[in-house]
This record gives sequence, C-alpha cells and structure tokens, in this order.
Amino acid sequence: MTPPPRFVEDYLLALLAQASHAASAAFHARLKARGVAVPAWRVLATLHGAGEGVTVGQLGQSCLMQQPTMSKLLDRMQTEGLLARARHGRQTRITLTEEGAALADSLVTEARAHEAALLARHAEAAPALKALLRAIISG
Repeated sequence: MTPPPRFVEDYLLALLAQASHAASAAFHARLKARGVAVPAWRVLATLHGAGEGVTVGQLGQSCLMQQPTMSKLLDRMQTEGLLARARHGRQTRITLTEEGAALADSLVTEARAHEAALLARHAEAAPALKALLRAIISG
C-alpha cells in the first residue's frame, strides 16, 4: 500500500507556490541576464498597455509589494528613465517613458513566448487552469 502524500505534497498553497517557482525560473534567469530585477519586471508588465497609467496602490497590489518598497523601486526606475509620475487630481499615476515602453514591449514578447512554451506542454488543461486561478484570485 502506498503511503498518503505528506501534507505539503498535497497542500494547494504549497503546490501553487512551487508551480509558480518552477514555471518562472527560466524566465527569471532571462530577466537577470538582461539586468532586470523581477520586481521591476512586474512593474513594467503591469504598466505595459496601461495608457494613462496606474496608481502606486494599484501597482503595489498587482506586483505584490507594500507601498514603501514599491515607492523605492519606482524612484529607482524613474531615475533610470523607465517611468514617469504625473498628478491627476489627488492621485499620482505612473506611466512608462518611451525607454520603459520599449523595454516592456521586449520583455512582454519574451514572457509570452515563455508562457506559450510552458502551456504547450499542458495545452488541454491550460484554459481551465487559468480560469481556476482567476477564480481563486477574485475570491
């Protein structure tokens, strides 16, 4: 008789974290080779196609960062010429500069290729998996 799996081997949250790590590792290595930190990539990806920009709070939520950490990252990225801040009423909106948009375009192209290769190995399950993950995220 096969013993039951250990708790973490069958625990959804552990499986999600491990799957995310496994799925991201190769792409994160490509980011590192290009000199882009994962948190900066998350900001670039979130701002990609965002038109009039995103608030710091929205970025923090999307990028899974607390506001003080996000603000420091945004300061660095602004100094590097990748993004700009603009006041819109009571809000500050973050947008990509031309340089930031070009970098984001290039990285999004790489990310889509990475995702396509990953999902090709699981083509039948991919749509249901993405739908399930969206349902978990939305609560």
